[in-house]
Amino acid sequence: MEDFVNGQYGYRELVADCDRLMRAYPFVRGYVIGHSVLGRPIVALKCGEGTRRIHMNGSFHANEWITTPLLMRFVEEWAEACARDGVLFGEQACQLYRETELWIVPMVNPDGVQLALEGIESDNPYRQQLLAWNKGSGQFDQWKANIRGVDLNDQFPAHWEEERLRRGKEGPGPRDFPGPFPLSEPEAQALTRLTQTLQFDSVLALHTQGEEIYWNYREYEPEQAEDLADRLGRVSGYKPVKLSGSDAGYKDWFIQRFRRPGFTVEAGFGVNPLPPGEFNSIYSKMGPLLTEFLRLHR
Repeated sequence: MEDFVNGQYGYRELVADCDRLMRAYPFVRGYVIGHSVLGRPIVALKCGEGTRRIHMNGSFHANEWITTPLLMRFVEEWAEACARDGVLFGEQACQLYRETELWIVPMVNPDGVQLALEGIESDNPYRQQLLAWNKGSGQFDQWKANIRGVDLNDQFPAHWEEERLRRGKEGPGPRDFPGPFPLSEPEAQALTRLTQTLQFDSVLALHTQGEEIYWNYREYEPEQAEDLADRLGRVSGYKPVKLSGSDAGYKDWFIQRFRRPGFTVEAGFGVNPLPPGEFNSIYSKMGPLLTEFLRLHR
């Protein structure tokens, strides 16, 4: 996390941290699982060699970019603890490594994150559309969508049509437009391919904010899902919530498609984008939660 400076953490910082992490800990492997609309590689990190295969992701939403350094801090602390045969939030790190294969996609939406942090780049081919979608404003810190104005967490084929009608958005914008059809965006396609290929036992999508854990989807979730969410809540102080009136999200699709535990965790509390000065406070609760997620299926 050496590159988390100047109060922001964008795609450049992510790539630099991934390179540094893999050099320091060769047992952490990096993969490109797809590319964003603007051609940025979407990176996945793999750590662990166990039979439990699980997944975490962050920065579905551009202005929730703080979820990326939260995940990067976690995987770095786990790798460091493994290297010295140490402890990760009370758990033997090497034991977790032997039991679990974790795949992290720390930044699902790299184009959107860069837009939210730095505004429109001079060579952005969507420059005029973005200004129009943002009502003429060059301030994009509240932007949630990808660079084509599509909300990536409303893109998945889990009652997508109902979500589209509920959102009531007819076209691209800063938030809540589910796209012209499910999986229209390359970022959502990449995560879907990864999930279908690796058949995860459980997934966790990290968002902000609210300090809540969503664990259900239309009664498709497995019987133990609520108990597992309670475990995550006990170690973090976050509140497990049975959610209704929401469709087409990544964890919704995962639960419906695989009938396995899926979670959306809303990190921190306040107004997005959360202040970088709260990072350490947020991580003090997220670290134990993510560690518990590694050991959920023992």
